[in-house]
Amino acid sequence: MSNCIVAQSGGPTSVINSSVVGLLNANKKLKAFDKVYGGLNGIEGILNKNIIDLSSISDEEIDHFRFTPSSGLGSCRYKLSDIDSCSQEYENLINILKEYDITSFFYVGGNDSMDTIAKLSKYARINKIDIKFIGIPKTIDNDLMFTDHTPGFGSAAKFIGTSVLETYLDASVYVNNGIFILETMGRDTGWLAASSCLAKLDNKSVVDFIYLPESAFDKDQFLRDVKQRFEEQNKVYIVVSEGIRDKNGKFISELQCSSQDKFGHAQLGGVGNYLKNLIIESGITSRVKSLELGILQRCAMHCASYTDLTEAFKVGELALIHAAEGETGKMVAINRDSNEPYTVSYSLVDSDKVANHVSYFPSEWINEAGNFVTEEAYSYFKPLIKDLPNLALKGNLPKYKVFNQ
Repeated sequence: MSNCIVAQSGGPTSVINSSVVGLLNANKKLKAFDKVYGGLNGIEGILNKNIIDLSSISDEEIDHFRFTPSSGLGSCRYKLSDIDSCSQEYENLINILKEYDITSFFYVGGNDSMDTIAKLSKYARINKIDIKFIGIPKTIDNDLMFTDHTPGFGSAAKFIGTSVLETYLDASVYVNNGIFILETMGRDTGWLAASSCLAKLDNKSVVDFIYLPESAFDKDQFLRDVKQRFEEQNKVYIVVSEGIRDKNGKFISELQCSSQDKFGHAQLGGVGNYLKNLIIESGITSRVKSLELGILQRCAMHCASYTDLTEAFKVGELALIHAAEGETGKMVAINRDSNEPYTVSYSLVDSDKVANHVSYFPSEWINEAGNFVTEEAYSYFKPLIKDLPNLALKGNLPKYKVFNQ
């Protein structure tokens, strides 16, 4: 009997390890592979033979691993070269997989990870190599095509909604309140910022304005809107995506952006402070606070969505099942069948269709003024954040387990 390997790539999420455990669980039932290996630090680690046997780890440790946030196998941002320009890189990887008698490779990740799956499956097909390559979706950005949503997003949305409620209450304690700006991740899409619409008190949104990359940002209109709302209620709560752009497509925070990652993506951040200074300089009020959630929104297992955890587990299970059936070059996708009651089904999509494409927040879910979202958006988000995990504790803190330390 042959073996398989699973690895994680890109930014972490709260539920990425649940997909690995789902895969392990499926193999325990099917006995499709003798061993399930884990590649530490993604494909980069596999190329360096940083590989462990996950099959030998105790059930108790695996259970703790499932409820551990972040990438417990480690991650990387390693971009495979095009097949034509550097076939040696592919040959090296295939030789390592053969050395470990690996016939199925699973990659948990987002757009760039699906690009890796597409390239590897193409290389295997061209060279008649019998190794299956399957992508398992993961990204808090919720920007993968051909899937209703991605594992990791629901938990990030739950954390953002909770953070909005709590910071709103904190910012509302004084007679003379001010303006609060919360900055979320979201370089190309506004799914994360838009999910802040979930935060309600007495069935009323606590957020006044939401600004997304999909809607051109107008500085002057922004100041007029904020000024009017502040005069009406003596406080304003604003949520902004880090990737908002002007009408020419230029990042509002571009002047503060000085670096790119290996995939050429701008390393954004700081737009909240930019808007804060803009408001103060306009004379609306000097009482303005800005908070950048940063990495907190990625790995908050204490505030994760149990629905998200369950779906992450399921796509891991199905990835192994489909590989055992002979599928390759695919990604497991989630299809929403119903909102109320919330039900989903699963399917396979070609990884090359997902790779390097972006699922944008629907323009029809943005209000005409471009500064909030519609009720349809709220209905989309609501079932994704249902329930909380019951975490094991050690020393009255969550008991976590990783394998990359």
